[in-house]
Amino acid sequence: MESGQPNSAAADKTQNSSVPPVEGVAGGGTSYGWVDGGLQASSLGNGAIDPTKIHSADLLHVWSMPSTANVSQQEAPRPLEHVNLLAARNERESFQIALRPKVSWATSGIAGSVQVQCTDLCSSAGDRSRGESLTKSERYQLYKELRNCIDITEPRDYSSSEEMVQRLTSASTTLRRMLALPSFQDCEENNGLGDMMDEDIMNNVAVRLKLSLTVWDFTLPLTPSLPAVFGISETVIEDRFCLEHGTKGWYDALDHHFRWLLQYRISPFFCRWGDSMRILAYTCPWPADHPKAKEYYSDPRLAAYAVPYAPILSSTDAAKNSLRREVEILKSEAHWSKSYFYLWDEPLNLEQYDVICSISNELRSYASDVRILTTYYCGPSGSELAPSTFEAFVKVPNVLRPHTQIFCTSEWVLGTREDLVKDIVAELRPDLGEEWWTYVCMGPSDPQPNWHLGMRGTQHRAVMWRVWKEGGTGFLYWGTNCYEKAMIPSAEICFRRGLPPGDGVLFYPGEVFSSSHEPVASTRLERILSGMQDIEYLKLYSSRYGREEGLALLEKTGVYLGPDRYALDHGPIDVMRGEVAIQEKESAYSTSGRGTMIASH
Repeated sequence: MESGQPNSAAADKTQNSSVPPVEGVAGGGTSYGWVDGGLQASSLGNGAIDPTKIHSADLLHVWSMPSTANVSQQEAPRPLEHVNLLAARNERESFQIALRPKVSWATSGIAGSVQVQCTDLCSSAGDRSRGESLTKSERYQLYKELRNCIDITEPRDYSSSEEMVQRLTSASTTLRRMLALPSFQDCEENNGLGDMMDEDIMNNVAVRLKLSLTVWDFTLPLTPSLPAVFGISETVIEDRFCLEHGTKGWYDALDHHFRWLLQYRISPFFCRWGDSMRILAYTCPWPADHPKAKEYYSDPRLAAYAVPYAPILSSTDAAKNSLRREVEILKSEAHWSKSYFYLWDEPLNLEQYDVICSISNELRSYASDVRILTTYYCGPSGSELAPSTFEAFVKVPNVLRPHTQIFCTSEWVLGTREDLVKDIVAELRPDLGEEWWTYVCMGPSDPQPNWHLGMRGTQHRAVMWRVWKEGGTGFLYWGTNCYEKAMIPSAEICFRRGLPPGDGVLFYPGEVFSSSHEPVASTRLERILSGMQDIEYLKLYSSRYGREEGLALLEKTGVYLGPDRYALDHGPIDVMRGEVAIQEKESAYSTSGRGTMIASH
C-alpha cells in the first residue's frame, strides 16, 4: 500500500502563458482530521540571507491540505497542522503540501529549490512501512546483475591485457545500467537530492510535518470492481521519445506506461486512430502466444483488456489470419471474460454502423461470446429510428444488436437529468450479456463532474460517484497522454487546441520536470484513483445492506446527490468513508463475537 504521498496541485503545465490553467481557480476543499498548531513566523531583518542557515519556517509558508483541495495562486497560507489519514488495506491515500515564500530574492540560486525528505511510517509497535520497495522480480534481476559483475571481475590469469580491459568494461557497463534503474533515480545528484541535508541540519532548519495513518481492518480488492479502461496514445509516445514502431525501445516504453497506470486502478489500452474515428485499441503490445501476453492478461489488477483488431489498419490476409489466431488462443484462457474489442469511436451514420456489424460477424465466427464495445452520443444520421434526437439515441441498441455488447454512452447526453438513465437501460438486454458503460470527454462541463482543469477537486472525484449512482458497469476515457505533438522527451506540455484544458491529459513525462523517466501524475489522476476506491467502499457497504442503503449513504452524508449537487469540500467524503468503516467493524464484531483491532501507523 502506498499512502501519504505528497502531491503538488501545480503539476499541470501548459505553454499558454497568457492564461495559465490553474488546477483549482474555483478553490474548494477544507482540511480534515487536522489538529491545532502551526508555524510561527519571525522577522529576518535586512541584509543577505543564507537559506542553509535560516530555519525554513522563516523562509516559507508551509501548510497541508486534503487531496480534493485546489491550491490556487490566491490561496491564503494556513497553519501547519498534524496530518491524519484514514485508509483501508490495499488503499492509497494522498494529501497535499502547499508552499509559498515569505521572502523574495533578487537573483536566482539555491533559494529557488525546495528539498523534501520522507521517513518511513512507523507504528506504535515499532514496525516500519516503507513507501517504496523492490518487487521480487526486480530483486532477482539486481541479484543476477551483481552476480555477473562478481564473476567477471574474479581474480584470474588473463590471456591478454585486452581481455582484462573487456571484462572490466563489461562490469562497468552492467553497474551503470543498474544505477539507471528507476529504483535509484532519487539517488542521482542531478535530481536535486544528491546533496540532501544531513539529519542534524534537518533538525535545525527544516520544517517537520507529522503524519499519522490509521488503517481500517478491511481490504480493498486487488481487481477493481468497476472496469475503467483508459487510452494511451502510442503515436504520442513514438513522437516524444523518438521511438520506431516495433523496436525494443518501443516495447519497453509501452510496457513502462502500462505498468505505471495499473497502480491507479485503471485498465489501460493503447490506441492508434484511423480515418473517420476508426480505432486500433489493444492492451498488450505482444501477440497472444508471447510469454508477455499471459503476464499482461492474467494480471489481477487488470479488470478488462482490449483485443487488437489488426485488419482495422490493414485488411490483408496476413492480418486476418493473425486476428483469428489471436482469438483462438485467448478464448481458451480463463481471462477471456475480461476481453473486449473497441473498433469505432462515436459512429455517426448508418454506413459506419454497417462496418461495425460486418466486423462483428467476422469476430463472432471466431468466438460466439466475443464482446464489442461501441461509444456513441447520438443515433445514426440518415435513419428513422425515432421522432426526436434523444429517442433515436436511446434506440441505438436496436440497430447494433447483436453486434455490440457494451453500449458506452456519453454522460454529456444526460445533462443533469438522472431520470434519463432509466430510458437508456430499459432498451438493453442483460439476458444477452449487454452492459451499459459511460464516458466523459469534452463534456459535460461545469458544474457537472469531469476532469478539466479549473474544476473543483470534489468535481473530479465525483465522476466515479456519478458512475456508481447511475448504475453503470464500466467506464471509458479516451486518452491519458493526448497532448500536442513534440519530438523530444523534455518538451513542455501543450494541450491540444479546441479541447478544454486538461482534456485527454492525465499524466506528464517525467523528463519535462527533471531527469527522471518516471511519468508524473496530475492531481486529477490521483483524484480518479480516490474515486475508484470510493466505489469499493460503496460496493462493500451495499453488499451488506443493499444498494438502496448505499445510495442513501451517499445522500445522507452529502457526498453526492446528483450531477450538479455534490460535496464542495472534503469533510463529507471522510464522513461517508468513516461510516463504511464503522459498519464494517460492527459487522465483524457481530460475526466473530469480538472487536476488531484498528492498526494505527
